[in-house]
Amino acid sequence: MCGEIAAQDNRYLIVLTDKANSSFSVKQPSSFLSSKAIARRVRYGIPIDGSDLPVHQAYVDSLRNAGNVTIISASKWLNQVMIYTTDTAALRKISGFSFVKNAGALNARKALVIADQVSNKTMEQVTTQLVNNTAKVVENVFNYGQSFNQVHIHNGEYLHNKGFTGKGITIAVLDGGFFNYKTIKAFDSVRLNNQILGTWDFVANNAEVNEDHPHGMNCFSIMAANEPGKLVGTAPKASYFLYRTEDVFSETPIEEHNWVVAAEKADSAGADMISSSLGYYEFDDPSQSHTYADMNGDKTVVTRGADLAAQKGMIVCNSAGNSGNDTWKYIIAPSDGDSVLAVGAVNKDSIPGSFSSYGPSADGRVKPDVASVGVGTWVINSAGSVASGSGTSFSNPNIAGLIACLWQAFPEFSNMEILDAVKRSSHKYANPDTRMGYGIPDMQKAYDMLLLKRQERIIANNWVKAYPNPMVSYTNILVKAQESGELITQLSDMNGRVYHTTKQTVQQGLFYEIRIDNLGKLAAGSYNVRVVNGQSSTTIRLVK
Repeated sequence: MCGEIAAQDNRYLIVLTDKANSSFSVKQPSSFLSSKAIARRVRYGIPIDGSDLPVHQAYVDSLRNAGNVTIISASKWLNQVMIYTTDTAALRKISGFSFVKNAGALNARKALVIADQVSNKTMEQVTTQLVNNTAKVVENVFNYGQSFNQVHIHNGEYLHNKGFTGKGITIAVLDGGFFNYKTIKAFDSVRLNNQILGTWDFVANNAEVNEDHPHGMNCFSIMAANEPGKLVGTAPKASYFLYRTEDVFSETPIEEHNWVVAAEKADSAGADMISSSLGYYEFDDPSQSHTYADMNGDKTVVTRGADLAAQKGMIVCNSAGNSGNDTWKYIIAPSDGDSVLAVGAVNKDSIPGSFSSYGPSADGRVKPDVASVGVGTWVINSAGSVASGSGTSFSNPNIAGLIACLWQAFPEFSNMEILDAVKRSSHKYANPDTRMGYGIPDMQKAYDMLLLKRQERIIANNWVKAYPNPMVSYTNILVKAQESGELITQLSDMNGRVYHTTKQTVQQGLFYEIRIDNLGKLAAGSYNVRVVNGQSSTTIRLVK
């Protein structure tokens, strides 16, 4: 990788034809994927294929040796390489290589402007007016302070109160910079607990993202901040990668390539989710801009990359865009992806923000998929204080963090199963529209849906299931009531000595789970669990 390059002119995307004769093999994935990335594929039955293989190194070396050429980055999913060169002879030589499918120029940036003049379709500005940070008194595991309403609109505290706070879930945040995240007090917890697993700047090609634009830090705070009484994020115990892919001083196709390369890095490192508050349709060079017809889920580089990330098992959440008041009006890439959760913006009273981009996708699919608080969202600003801002950039991480908590509760379900429950829990699921899509998700409803699905899977064609078996310090008895009335559960040894008895009233057709604890001191051997429900009874043999 090269050092920082001051200008974006003289950059080219070289699309390759194949990965023939690669030194890597899908049969030995540990040489190019982390153990966590491999485990995700195994858990959800995702095959490791040619798209997982790195770009063929011999081809990269040939590009580098063609002349005065610098390799900037490579995308294995799209099999393309970004180079920097002013050597026209090298370009002619590269274009003639048999393994080069296409070599395209990426136009120069506009003249640099100061940061507060930057105009970007999803780069919201946080208000400079600070709020009164009076703690909000709530009877929850967290004292949310100003963030209570944006959590509560989704019943997000229901998950937090059950202990699901994102722990064990890794989220890659793709944005334009994370200014001051190293010193802001609200991030003390994620820093001290080593929840930030890595950083990378795909614009400057270095590991430092602390000195760049604050937009990513604002979005990060909505998920990760943990300052009781002031602001607590939606996934304060999750782990994070912080990736800068966006150059806020320009808008070129380079940033779409950067996004895909960052998504690949997140996948290879074992991230579970991507939260991206970026989007593309209009570039500095109008000839490179997208059309609404391109928002069909298949056309743009960034959308293809986002859908590939989902194919690898990750949940991809992306802001729908802030073009609702513009002539463009519609969602922007990659929120048009069929496997991407596009998030629109509402206020705390569920009223859509006028700026929030409209659906549907160009091919008629429901977009945005859902909505969250993106009007008057509480965030951490550059000074480390609580402030408000508006934009779908802020609605996206708000719901993404809660989805991480939901996935923590149900890790056995795939990314698409989790997102299906999120959509089905939303208040407009039966009658979606072009502003909120399926509407505002309810995390308690999504939890209940997935719990029922888990129970149905466990019990299969039986009406009683005991697990784990062999027993550990406890066992669970899952029962699908055969009739309304009394349910009796009894644990005994083979000599008939009873260790546990439970009696409860049940309703036919509903699931009931009885947990039997304090089994650690039981002697090794066989035990019986007898379950009686009206005229139905069964005995299950357990082993300790």
